[in-house]
Amino acid sequence: MRSRYFKALAALAFALTLCAFAPPRAAAHDPRAHGAKSPAVYTCPMHPEVKSKKKGTCPKCKMDLRPARAEAESAAAKTGDAHEAHVASKMSIPDVELLDQDGRRVRFYTDLVKGKVVAVNFVFTTCTTVCPPLGATFARVQRELAGRDVHLISVSVDPATDTPERLKAWGGKFKAGPGWTLLTGPKPQVDELLKALGAATASPSDHTPTVLVGNDARGQWTRAYGLARPAVLIKLIDAAAAGRLDAANDSTSKESARQ
Repeated sequence: MRSRYFKALAALAFALTLCAFAPPRAAAHDPRAHGAKSPAVYTCPMHPEVKSKKKGTCPKCKMDLRPARAEAESAAAKTGDAHEAHVASKMSIPDVELLDQDGRRVRFYTDLVKGKVVAVNFVFTTCTTVCPPLGATFARVQRELAGRDVHLISVSVDPATDTPERLKAWGGKFKAGPGWTLLTGPKPQVDELLKALGAATASPSDHTPTVLVGNDARGQWTRAYGLARPAVLIKLIDAAAAGRLDAANDSTSKESARQ
């Protein structure tokens, strides 16, 4: 009797030993089994080939990098979305009603962008850092492209402060003429526009010196570093007018990044 008891204990101990040293099931090492997520990366909305594990700005267009799933980036590269974002073929532009520097009501898309070649920057009148150079660059572009069918647009990122009168006075410092529209309006509409154009910020002082260049009729859009030499921006605008942004964007982006 006692012999059978000890044999049973020995068999049980042997079974427990086998379980302890048995290799774990493969599923235990499968991240999907535990709901693990792929590590996040930061990318540029307009240049998805720019990737970083840390927050920062795009070296090509200086736009803030945004978090994106690694697997989403991989899928985009396989389907060619990365190239489409490099020179976007489509832009979802809200037709919000705003006020220009003369206090006139205008529809952003219908009145200012539809079918046109445009360059859009983002400023506020109390800015003393990047905005004056952005204004000076647009002034130079306006002089160089005088007589051309190109429209310049400056959108206030501080509509609560920037009345039409303040914008007109700010534009006057740079001799803003016909074809250069400065915009403000109710904050909800301005915020909607800024978000759609990739220029929304938590604070006006945090906005980046980005210029959006596009040919709406051709469906081509890209971004440029607003503090680059005016010649760089003019080159992009010329390419947009000719529908050749796809060919010109690489060289101008590299030149902008060196500024």
